[in-house]
Amino acid sequence: MPYEIKVPELGESIVEATVASWLKNEGDKVSVGETIVELETDKVDVDVAAEKSGVIKNIQKKEGEDVKIGDVLGTIDESGGDGEEPQKKQEEEEEQTKQEEKITEHESQPPEKESKKEEEPEERDEKEKDDRTTPLAAKLIEEHNVDIDKVKGTGPGGRITKSDIEKFLKPEDGEKTDKDKEAKKPAEPRPAAERGEKRVRMSRRRQTIAKRLVEAQRTAAILTTFNEIDMSKVMEIRNARKDAFEERHGIKLGFMSFFVKAAISALKEFPEINAEIQENEIVYKYYYDIGIAVGAEEGLVVPVLRDADKMSFADIEKKIRELAQKAEDGKLTLDELKGGTFSITNGGVYGSLMSTPILNPPQVGILGLHKIEERPIIIDGEVTVRPMMYVALSYDHRIVDGKDSVQFLVRIKEFIEDPAAMLLEL
Repeated sequence: MPYEIKVPELGESIVEATVASWLKNEGDKVSVGETIVELETDKVDVDVAAEKSGVIKNIQKKEGEDVKIGDVLGTIDESGGDGEEPQKKQEEEEEQTKQEEKITEHESQPPEKESKKEEEPEERDEKEKDDRTTPLAAKLIEEHNVDIDKVKGTGPGGRITKSDIEKFLKPEDGEKTDKDKEAKKPAEPRPAAERGEKRVRMSRRRQTIAKRLVEAQRTAAILTTFNEIDMSKVMEIRNARKDAFEERHGIKLGFMSFFVKAAISALKEFPEINAEIQENEIVYKYYYDIGIAVGAEEGLVVPVLRDADKMSFADIEKKIRELAQKAEDGKLTLDELKGGTFSITNGGVYGSLMSTPILNPPQVGILGLHKIEERPIIIDGEVTVRPMMYVALSYDHRIVDGKDSVQFLVRIKEFIEDPAAMLLEL
């Protein structure tokens, strides 16, 4: 009896998805709990597992098609196992007969023909390699000529996925591949005869990002205020303690944990920046779930540090690394993305000197960090060079007044320039 593979519940507020990849083909056998198709939503990727054992009878929704909750993706023939033993026995007998024929042929042929017969196992090896990859991964393998024997699969049963190939292709520890070096070279003008266009369908996640950005600007009164911070003290602490910190906690001490702590201390003084608007009411929140913007393949995502006020510097650094890795691998969960009372984004890692970050609704504040540069400044009437960072606070002017936004950013500046005051919340 055919069993329908349906689109499951996708999570809070998610009603649609796109078929990203089928891990099985029509005619393939599947077991209960085995992932057979991957769906892409506007927030996370969802694995659909087989609830019955059998054989994939047909695939109704192809890769790239949009689907809704309850839609039938395909069917599994549960009777695919009936007669399996007789069929298996027959296949074994046929295989045995073939092997006997090969042995007879091998004994009757000159030795020089042996190499030709040895090509058959190699052909089977190639087929086995094809079975080890998902369709999207296979496409990348072909495009980049990847040796899949060097790639570790993280999919079901060790199958190589798209993210495995992307991670393999990405240089580590700052090393650059020849392709990367070539990409850095100035692009030569294309001859007029080679002018062309490429039309690529936007992913569901990119469509949602675009929609939310426009919605944020349409529904909120967004303003941005700026300041600059002398990073000397934090850099001194970091340089003096980084080795001991890493040895003790197994994680490097970065700047983000300092800014998370500073932002929480400032939010406690300015609770309206940690609030949100719900119809005609302002909802003040006395918990601090800090969103950390992370660059992913298909756009920026903002996973959340829950109860960040209760976390140590090491806890913050570890959690940020964990969430960033999950974002890179496409394994963030809905719970890790939803909620959040305030966000921080660091454009400095990409070289940005200054920007105006956009709000992440329904939040009413977001802190933007930027590149640290040595600049001449005047201290006590003398010119000196210090490592300076421009910071920006975008806020919803409907509930955050200009004075409060400026003072909030000044408090963050004071905490970073005097970390002792931040730790004591003076």
